[in-house]
Amino acid sequence: MTEKITQPSSAAASQPKTDTSQRAKFVTGSIFRHVVTMTATGAVGMIAVFMVDLANLFYISLLGQAELAAAIGYSATIMFFNNSLSIGMMIGGSAIIARALGEERKELAKRRAGSALIAVFLMMIVMAGLVFAFIPELLTFIGAKGDTHSIAVSFLSIVIPSMPFLGISMMLAGIMRANGDAKGSMYVTLAGGFASAILDPIFIFGFGLGIEGAAIASVLSRFVMIGMGIRGTLFVKQILAKPDSLEDLFSQWRVLFPIAIPAMLTNVATPVGNAYVTMSIADYGDQAVAGWAIIGRIQPLAWTALFALSGSVGPIFGQNLGAGLHHRVKLTLRDSMYFILGYSLFVWFILFVAQGMIVDIFQAEGDAADFVRFFCTWIAPSSIFMGFLFVSNAAFNNLGHPAYSTAFNWGRSTLGTIPTVMLGTYLAGAEGALLGQAVGAVIFGLMAILTCFYVINKQHGHGGAADTNPVENWYRRALSPFSSGKGNM
Repeated sequence: MTEKITQPSSAAASQPKTDTSQRAKFVTGSIFRHVVTMTATGAVGMIAVFMVDLANLFYISLLGQAELAAAIGYSATIMFFNNSLSIGMMIGGSAIIARALGEERKELAKRRAGSALIAVFLMMIVMAGLVFAFIPELLTFIGAKGDTHSIAVSFLSIVIPSMPFLGISMMLAGIMRANGDAKGSMYVTLAGGFASAILDPIFIFGFGLGIEGAAIASVLSRFVMIGMGIRGTLFVKQILAKPDSLEDLFSQWRVLFPIAIPAMLTNVATPVGNAYVTMSIADYGDQAVAGWAIIGRIQPLAWTALFALSGSVGPIFGQNLGAGLHHRVKLTLRDSMYFILGYSLFVWFILFVAQGMIVDIFQAEGDAADFVRFFCTWIAPSSIFMGFLFVSNAAFNNLGHPAYSTAFNWGRSTLGTIPTVMLGTYLAGAEGALLGQAVGAVIFGLMAILTCFYVINKQHGHGGAADTNPVENWYRRALSPFSSGKGNM
C-alpha cells in the first residue's frame, strides 16, 4: 500500500511536543554541534579509508615501476564512477529515512532502509556487469596505453565484480547516519580501513601478488564492512526491516528513486569531469599521470571533512524538514559554511608547509613532483568552493530539489571543466588542467550556495505548505530537463 507523506504545517511545527524522547535526534539542540559531531565521526572513518589508499599507493611505489602508479590513477577514475552510483543511492536512502524519522514514523524508516539495501544491490550488479564487460575499452578511452593499460585491466578485473558489496556497505553506513548513529556509521568505514591496512602488505609483498594483491585486499575489506554494518543496523540498533510485501517494496522505491536517480547523476558528473582531466593530463606522459594519481590520494585525505560533511548534513536537513522546522534547515546551511571556511583555510596551510615532505614520501620526481607542489600551493584553496557545492547538493537532495544538485554538478563537470581545462592546458600544460578545474569549482560553488539560500528562503516563506506531497514533487523534479529521462535507465 502506497503511503502518502504530508509536509507538516508551520503551525504544527511551531508547537513543541511533550514527549521529546520520541523525536528525531537532530530536531533539537545546537545545529553547529550536530554538524561538527556528524562530520567528525564521518571524517574519522573516511580518513582511515583514505590513509589505507595512501599506504596502498606507497606500497606500490616501492615496487619501483612508474607504470604501476599510473595504472592506479587510471583505475581510480573508473572506480570513482561506480562509487558515485553507490553514493547516489545512499543519498537517496538516507534522505527518505531521515524524513520519515523527522515525521516520527520509525517503522516506515526501517522498511525504507531494507528497501534501499535491495535497490542498491540490484542496481550495482547491473552497473558492475556493464563496466566489467568494457574495462579495456574504458581504459583506452581515458588514455591508458601499453603496460600501464594491461596492469590497470588486471587490477579492475578483480575489483569491479565486488562493487555491489561496496554499495551494500555504503548503504548500511548511510542508514545508521540517517538515524543519527554517527559512531556506528564510523565503525563501518573503520572496519574496512583496518582490514585493508592489514591485508594490503600481506597480499602485495607476503604473497608476492603486487598490484593484483592490492585488488584482492580491497575486495576482502568490503565484506568486513558489510559484517560490521549488519551488526550495527540489524542487531545493535535494530533500525533495519524488510518490506512488508512486494507492493510495499515498490512503494518505497517510488519514494527512493526520484531522489536517488538525480543524486546518482549528480555524483556521476564528478568522475566524468575527472576523466576529462585525466585524458588531458595523459597527453603529458606517465610522469604527469603519476603526479595526478598522487594528488588523487592526497586530495581525499586533505578534504576528508568536506566529503564527510556532505554526507553528514543530509540527515540534519531531512529530519528538520520532516518536522517542519524550516528555520533550523537554514541554520544547517549557514553553520556548514562556517565549518567549510575554517577547515579549508587550515588544510591549505598544512599542505603548503608539508608539500616537500609529500613529494619525498611518494618518491615523486620531475614533472610528478612539480604537479604535486602546484596543487599544494595554488589549487588547495579551491576546496572552499567545492565544499559549498557539496553542502548545497546535500541540501537540494533533502529539500526535494535533487535536479538542482544534478544541474550544478554537471555544470561544473562540463562547462566548468572542459573549456577551462582546455584553456589551462594551452596556457600552462599539465598544471593548467588543475587550474582550469579549480576555476570551474569557484564559479559553480558560488552559484550553488546562493541558489540554495534562495530555495530555503522561498520554502520557509511558504511555511512548507507548497509541498503537500513530496513524493509527487520528487517525481516531477527528477524528470525535469536538468536530469533527462536517461536517468531512469
